[in-house]
Amino acid sequence: MIKTAIIGGTGVYDPELLDDIKEITNENKYGLVKVTLGKYEGEEIAFIPRHGASHSVPPHLINYRANILALKELGVKNIIATAAVGSLNLDLEPGHFLLADQFLDFTKVRKHTFFEGDEGGVVHCDMTVPYCPDVRKAIEKVALEKDCIVHNGGVYVCTEGPRFETAAEINMFKMLGGDVIGMTSVPEVSLARELGMCYGNISIVTNHAAGISPTILTHSEVVEMMQTNIATVRMLIMESIKYLDDDKSCDCRKILDETGMNNG
Repeated sequence: MIKTAIIGGTGVYDPELLDDIKEITNENKYGLVKVTLGKYEGEEIAFIPRHGASHSVPPHLINYRANILALKELGVKNIIATAAVGSLNLDLEPGHFLLADQFLDFTKVRKHTFFEGDEGGVVHCDMTVPYCPDVRKAIEKVALEKDCIVHNGGVYVCTEGPRFETAAEINMFKMLGGDVIGMTSVPEVSLARELGMCYGNISIVTNHAAGISPTILTHSEVVEMMQTNIATVRMLIMESIKYLDDDKSCDCRKILDETGMNNG
């Protein structure tokens, strides 16, 4: 059974990490999803490149619902996702890692729910703690073992993209309590929660956000910082998988009781 999935950019995936690699296509009501499957230390892992194999899909056009439903249909219970983010917090420096526990949603055009009043009905899903504390704990444990600078807990501000934010927007997000800013975690995290899946996010701080950074922002600096940290990110993901117990203390699966989907 495939218990754990990784969602990330194309750079996160390294074929040398996995054995018995194969690619499958999942077709569900929201679209077609290509999923790479492989084994890591005997455990089968699924991987989805969020932006497509050639990094051609911008954040506001990602088919989040198709991706998450594909993983659910494969039996996935845990998702570890990566995201490049800008820092709104001077304590979070480029090269640090943040394990978000909350988000602020400033997206505009994305499909945010599986429950649209059709055959799925209407369900109001609890989002008190959207990011699974048990998944975050597993990642933190590895980060501390490997002497990585990790912050467990923080607010991820999600914007529509693909443009970067203005300095005025960043100032507003800081006043609202944001710690990092990115373009991909929402609705990914909330869709996973609607389906009772444990979702954790590793935010890689690549730069200080607009108005905090003394220079203008460039896409190339984000890519460069990600490349610098990619080996560490891969290590954090793969090593944390062994700490993802089946018997979790989180309440991520409780939504399945309300939707009638809790069939094991």
